[in-house]
Amino acid sequence: MESEAVRKARAAWQASYALANADTTVKNNALTYIADDLLAQASSIMEANAADVAAAREKGMSDAMIDRLTLTPDRIRGMAEGVRQVIALPDPVGQTLASWDRPNGLHIDKVTVPLGVIAIIFESRPNVTVDAAVLCLKSGNATVLRGGSEAIHSNVALAGVIRHAIARAGLPSDAVTIMENTDRALVGELLTLRQYINLAIPRGGAGLIRMVVDTAKVPVIETGSGVCHVYVDKDADLDMAVSIIENAKVSRPSTCNAMETLLVHKDVVQPLMEKLVPVLKARHVEMRADTAAREAGGTGIEMASEEDWRTEYNALIMSIRTVSSLDEALDHIRRYSTHHSETIVTENTDTAERFLQEVDSAAVYVNASTRFTDGFEFGFGAEIGISTQKLHARGPMGLEALVSYKYLIHGKGQIRQ
Repeated sequence: MESEAVRKARAAWQASYALANADTTVKNNALTYIADDLLAQASSIMEANAADVAAAREKGMSDAMIDRLTLTPDRIRGMAEGVRQVIALPDPVGQTLASWDRPNGLHIDKVTVPLGVIAIIFESRPNVTVDAAVLCLKSGNATVLRGGSEAIHSNVALAGVIRHAIARAGLPSDAVTIMENTDRALVGELLTLRQYINLAIPRGGAGLIRMVVDTAKVPVIETGSGVCHVYVDKDADLDMAVSIIENAKVSRPSTCNAMETLLVHKDVVQPLMEKLVPVLKARHVEMRADTAAREAGGTGIEMASEEDWRTEYNALIMSIRTVSSLDEALDHIRRYSTHHSETIVTENTDTAERFLQEVDSAAVYVNASTRFTDGFEFGFGAEIGISTQKLHARGPMGLEALVSYKYLIHGKGQIRQ
């Protein structure tokens, strides 16, 4: 008997051909139905989500992870707004990237096309179901969704809304399929189905990403893992720095774009810590710091270990290290960063420019929170993930990251000599 992985992958593959050739108006109609139905079905979606949240609490899941899992009316409205933003974006399929004529008379066009079938392997966050489905739909790609067991009721409810909306628009509902069996062995099987799956994108913690990379026989884009840094330079506006640090750490600590490590120039460690520590303590942030930062910050700060510098906490915990120069800050980031998002707080334009040029991460900021590394915030409507690699996409992946291209050649009987 065929497994669910094979059945769902084949169904998506069969649907992908109709979707790849769908008119923009038809795809946008499907997206409109999705946005409308998310709002209309919000009560039933949250009822399904409540079952997942209750089970997560019984299992002792951390508050940060429960926050990732939980859907609220505001979050569902945000999902619908994200879908509407995608509707407003240009269709990335069928765009002519270049055209030229050869001396033999051949006319060549380089035109964008969908990738095919994309498998999305993710954990905890049900919004990924919507983000992935709508971005794949607009870019003409079928998708196979496989979320974590902790969000199974939420994901199935959301996928049901999406599939019904797609069918209403006249497209095959299997353009979006979801694996309902939470057996982890099926993930490994899905990742080997080269005849059906063109790309796998994992979204989750470092363990999930490593499993997908190590298991897959299909191409993979690594996403998500975020040991993100804020560096407060000696020429920083310290009030601005406190505001950025608080936002980067506290606004949603469970996300991959949250700050994990604060680097502080030795010349400003004392005044910065005097301003910062009361703010962080009021927000219940656990601080782990080197000796200089601990002495500047007073009581209640633990000593940081080597492991802290490389840890993505996904919680109200942060590490703090004192550095003597920009070079030392850059060296620390090179050693411990996961190449996701880093920011410098400084009023020195030369220092800022060096930071922008020398930090090798997907998103590099001056005087802004790392929390802006997000498809919605970048104006993409939504994102299918945040790539921390360089091939073929990097940073928040919107529609333009979900197409490839092919060459269309027109001739008049030419043969090669």
